Amino acid sequence: MKRHTASYAARPEESRGRLFPEAESPPRSAFERDRDRVIHSSAFRRLKHKTQVFVYHEGDHYRTRLTHSIEVAQVARSTARVLGLDEDLTEALALAHDLGHTPFGHAGERELDKLMAPYGGFDHNAQSLRIVTKLERKYAKFDGLNLTWETLEGLVKHNGPLIDSRGHALGHFKESGLPQVIIEYAEAHDLKLASFASVEAQVAAIADDIAYNAHDIDDGLRAKLFDIIDLGDVPLVGEALSNVLKIYPGLERSRIIHETVRRVISAMVTDVVAQTKKNCADANLKSSDEVRARKRPMVQFSPQMAENNRVLQAFLSARMYRHARVLEIMERAQRVIRDLFEAYMNDASLLPEDWREENVQGDRSHYARQVCDFLSGMTDRFALEQHKRLFDLDPLFR
Repeated sequence: MKRHTASYAARPEESRGRLFPEAESPPRSAFERDRDRVIHSSAFRRLKHKTQVFVYHEGDHYRTRLTHSIEVAQVARSTARVLGLDEDLTEALALAHDLGHTPFGHAGERELDKLMAPYGGFDHNAQSLRIVTKLERKYAKFDGLNLTWETLEGLVKHNGPLIDSRGHALGHFKESGLPQVIIEYAEAHDLKLASFASVEAQVAAIADDIAYNAHDIDDGLRAKLFDIIDLGDVPLVGEALSNVLKIYPGLERSRIIHETVRRVISAMVTDVVAQTKKNCADANLKSSDEVRARKRPMVQFSPQMAENNRVLQAFLSARMYRHARVLEIMERAQRVIRDLFEAYMNDASLLPEDWREENVQGDRSHYARQVCDFLSGMTDRFALEQHKRLFDLDPLFR
């Protein structure tokens, strides 16, 4: 199949380049190299033992950040192919989007953000940028992965512009302001924070929603946080379930779950493709720069599917993310994050030796960020091991 059939697709030969210039590496394109660098990064490997919703010890069949990222990449790449976009850039963004997540999922992020409030806070998207521009240290000539402008742009702006035309922060940064790592990097390598990102980045973002929602249905049912019958009145899911039961009466539970989930994914992807094609045709887009200049995203659900998605997210929030069993575990997880942070802040000798080398005497904010980098990079398992080592307590999840 011919690549880049869409006039508004990103093209690697037109890339705005890397902060540190490098020679090309044929036959791979610049975006293929970005994807490969993400896959070979230490942060990507650690996603194997980072939580989606369930903590790692609860079973091997639940999603982790790694399996989720791979599933997002599959949905994103398939969507990009149908739309005639650059599949490699889309895949690189899908694989990199969760690199900055803490152990213990969003509960860990909330706790670390609260602990870091006096020192600039914590945001997993900003941490992803920090990882790929600073914390990965493999190459002789630079820190980070030295990714292309387009990949970095998509990493920080996949949910839309970060500032308005006057430079004021938008979205969830509106009250707290932009994280310092984004400000500093944009000063050196202008990511055009007031514009939308490429269609590829927008596809990766909506693929995240599709994979997250659909597979949380799967995990929630496997964990018995809710039952199949509870999905009957949920738009889209109920319809898919009804269709499965009609075609396959008497089908075993595990197959019902899989057949329902795959229909949900298919319906959402089909809807996104149709709506995105319509949006781009109506806008008469001729280049990726015209995508960035638009005042709204090009990749969207149709209004009806957006409403179905909203109702599904509300169902999952009430029946899964706020389930008493999940909340209890996450409350314990937040205690682990809090205990470790306070211990490291009070005694720098507790940090590994290679994490102490950059400590600036008397600079509390700088040191707190080092602690944050170390702690946010931990897997669930390593965080529990460190808690047991420091506090001589059995893991809190037994």
